Amino acid sequence: MLFLAAFVAFGIAAYNPPKNRNASQNMNDTSLFKNLQVLPKDISKDSLDHVMHNFTRSLGVKCMFCHVHTGDDFKTGWDMASDDKPEKNAARYMLKMTGEINAKYFNFNNSARTDTINAVTCVTCHRGIPHPDAEDIADQMKILNPQGNMPPPPQGQQSQENQPQQKNK
Repeated sequence: MLFLAAFVAFGIAAYNPPKNRNASQNMNDTSLFKNLQVLPKDISKDSLDHVMHNFTRSLGVKCMFCHVHTGDDFKTGWDMASDDKPEKNAARYMLKMTGEINAKYFNFNNSARTDTINAVTCVTCHRGIPHPDAEDIADQMKILNPQGNMPPPPQGQQSQENQPQQKNK
């Protein structure tokens, strides 16, 4: 009995309760993440990590595809806020584009929460390929919609087959 009591007392003394998970959210937004232009400024670290890991899986790339890394050590030398890589702005454009597509064509309940409307995501077109070509995307759309009754492109945009051909001079 004495051994059991000592064991329980030792266990209680050794217990290290988890840190307050909301402590990072209570910090000033500018100290947590810098240069967020499309994702919410108050996004949690876990949510941001989830989004970034989804990008790497969907496009079959690593962090360095969009983010600047200098040095030999993978854990240090990151400049996540840098806009030096054009792929980062392309990702921002794609996030806005898929959000608009989902809101316009798949938001049947007129929800204001676009984070819950995810009919079209990165993997819809990319499928593990960093730069899918038009044929890849057309083939994917045929799989998703075999009847071919896709809505017309958004106003101001034409499909490539409807665009006038430019002559080389």
